[in-house]
Amino acid sequence: MRRTAAIIAAGALVFLAGCKADTSGGAQATADKAAPAQVSLSVADGTQDVSPVQPLEIAVTDGKLRDVTVEAADGTKVDGAVAPDPQQEGSSVWTPTDKLAYGTTYTLTAKAKNTADDEAKASSTFTTVSPAKVSTPSIGPLDGMTVGVGMPIRVYFDDPVADKAAVESHLKVTTSTPTDGVWSWMNNSEVHFRPSQYWPANTHITLDANLYGVNMGDGVWGEKNRSVSFDIGAKHVSVADAGAHTLTVYDGDQVAQTYPMSAGSNANPTRNGAHVVTESYRNITMDSSTFGLAVDAPGGYRADVEYAVRISNNGEFVHAAPWSVGQQGSSNVSHGCINLSTERASWFFGFSVPGDVVEVKNSVGPTLSAADGDIYDWAVPWADWQAGSALK
Repeated sequence: MRRTAAIIAAGALVFLAGCKADTSGGAQATADKAAPAQVSLSVADGTQDVSPVQPLEIAVTDGKLRDVTVEAADGTKVDGAVAPDPQQEGSSVWTPTDKLAYGTTYTLTAKAKNTADDEAKASSTFTTVSPAKVSTPSIGPLDGMTVGVGMPIRVYFDDPVADKAAVESHLKVTTSTPTDGVWSWMNNSEVHFRPSQYWPANTHITLDANLYGVNMGDGVWGEKNRSVSFDIGAKHVSVADAGAHTLTVYDGDQVAQTYPMSAGSNANPTRNGAHVVTESYRNITMDSSTFGLAVDAPGGYRADVEYAVRISNNGEFVHAAPWSVGQQGSSNVSHGCINLSTERASWFFGFSVPGDVVEVKNSVGPTLSAADGDIYDWAVPWADWQAGSALK
């Protein structure tokens, strides 16, 4: 009886142990079954007119991204790199080593694996936009130049820019000395950048015009990126007082010269405001017909001039005028230029560089404006200048 009971008890223990083992094994198998990875792409299959710089975003759930390839329609692989997407947690962005081309079909393929090493894949074939026209702007100052404290950054486009905000947002200015500079559109195809005050002397400036792949509007897209670096030199600001008939030249904050001068007459007054030196001529022939006044008309002229420093595109120069030395320092008799003696004009010619400033005051004429040429920037009040930005 005791032996039989012991056998029965032992059998019960074996039975119970067997039931427990089966139950535990089934639960562990369920826990170990990994969820399949899922891959999604930001560019849907068959998408047309994709910007060649549009981020190719890849999102993976329940797994880890393992491989990304981009191939052109002819099978050419495009080198690139994958990095975490700073805008979307859990997503990645593929960036090409070299830019994608316009009007080209590509296939994006992304593969991921889950914890069980099972692979998932997603593919998308898309075509980049074929622009009606591509555009590369001209930029001043040129790369490597050293200019004066009044020279703005100027960007000129061959075609009117329909989407100014898109373009402006891709024009990045970096300065070695911090400034409060702002872009302002002078017209539909020209935008300038300047601070509220003249540039700090000895500042290094870089413009990165990252316009490739940017939709400028009306079928025009950016053709390529450009980078231009230049330096601001010494501070040269001169004050031409048409009322006192003097030109006071500053080198930094010190007066370098004070010269008697003759400004524009009442009939042909010099414009008031801050003018910017753009170019200089050792010798130049000045001809009134270039601005619509015939040489033989009343007030017309044609003269060979020495040491001419251009300060606006309306024909205003600081130059040698030996014929008006008797009036220099006492009256204004020129056609709008600042007249100096030959010796003094020679000194000013050697002192001046593009970007230097000549501030004209107390003239009977109007203030420098868009009608007078391409650099009237400092005559624009700062609030108005800021309002000219397309980025509000």
